[in-house]
Amino acid sequence: MSSILLRNVILDGSPVNVRIEGNRFQSISQSVPAESADETLDAHGAMAILPAFYNAHTHAAMSLLRGFADDLDLFDWLSNHIWPVEARLANEDVYAGTRLAILEMIKSGTVFFNDMYWRGRQVVKAAEDMGMRACVGILRQTMGNPAFLPMLDNDWLLENRNNLSDRIQISVAPHAIYTTTEEILRDVADTAKKYGLVIHTHLAETKKEFDDCMEQHGMTPTAYVDHCGILTDKTILAHSVALTDEDIELLAERRSVLVHMPVSNMKLVSGHFRYDSAALFAKCRWAIGTDGASSNNSLSMLGEMKTAALRGKDLTGDPKAMKAADVFRAATRSGAEAFGIDAGVIEEGRLADCILVDLNNHNLVPGFNLISDMVYAADSSCIDTVVCDGRILMRGGHVDGEEEIIAEARDAAKRLTSK
Repeated sequence: MSSILLRNVILDGSPVNVRIEGNRFQSISQSVPAESADETLDAHGAMAILPAFYNAHTHAAMSLLRGFADDLDLFDWLSNHIWPVEARLANEDVYAGTRLAILEMIKSGTVFFNDMYWRGRQVVKAAEDMGMRACVGILRQTMGNPAFLPMLDNDWLLENRNNLSDRIQISVAPHAIYTTTEEILRDVADTAKKYGLVIHTHLAETKKEFDDCMEQHGMTPTAYVDHCGILTDKTILAHSVALTDEDIELLAERRSVLVHMPVSNMKLVSGHFRYDSAALFAKCRWAIGTDGASSNNSLSMLGEMKTAALRGKDLTGDPKAMKAADVFRAATRSGAEAFGIDAGVIEEGRLADCILVDLNNHNLVPGFNLISDMVYAADSSCIDTVVCDGRILMRGGHVDGEEEIIAEARDAAKRLTSK
């Protein structure tokens, strides 16, 4: 079993030595370690150890479409620009795009992403190859376009769900209520229950979705998916902006997880999280995600945290709303807990996911409050080292093979859009 010693790192303001044995934190102590490790990294008291980030909703391979179709309405953006290009995606494109996304996420301190996209087998391969954690969706969607059918690796994902590394989970992922049917949603609920899988879907993403659902089903989107059996304590709901007070009470009762993505919501003018609802934050489980790089356009959880905090203060008119500590927890521990990952906090016995941040980086000086600095001031240049599942994925700001990953992604994007 391999071991790593993180020597002289700052935890909660004090220098400690952190020993990782296998994939867990074995010991955290201020005493000088007597035993050696397979690998030692000495921070010399100049780097702090923090939980890594868990991106609760994204479409990783859409990194290939960053900046491709900006400044459009959501349904125009999807129907007339994104879906036509996605119909051309080959296996190598999804693999290259996912690796580019993982590179960006590692560089900004993320060790897990919850993905919904085509060709899920390639997403699994990219995550496995790069040492990342991921939850990969069995995508359920009716598009009326036969070009998309070969892109579904659903059978493979379901059949191989128990043959993957412990870092990889499989979810059932109906795209949204406006791209599925009640029959599909009920089948999703049955499949998730049968195999103990997470359900991952977009929900209440826009006012239009809300109004259309009320007209077609006589229920809010939240009530409709509950009617179909979708809302459980293992359900992840992306966006969730068009919610009534009754919806919030129902979501709290079901213990489903709301994923807040303020940058994407603002860019597409989809709506905003119910910052005004004390019940939401008191009763509901929530985490933070980035959405895809085509609708954000960044996969940095640092930017997402800052936007979430500022958006909440601005909309409520209350500077005490969305405090830095609450937002940071949503991006770390709450995200891990939503997917049953025993991480998100630096404690002995927990899975060894962490980041080391450079306390001498100009963004973190003078350093009165590290968590506030991470939410309001930090960018990816602050992150020196990233550890996932006891393996160092980035050291000194560099990821092995990053030049090749960037070159392959650029070629893939050019192939897709030149057609």
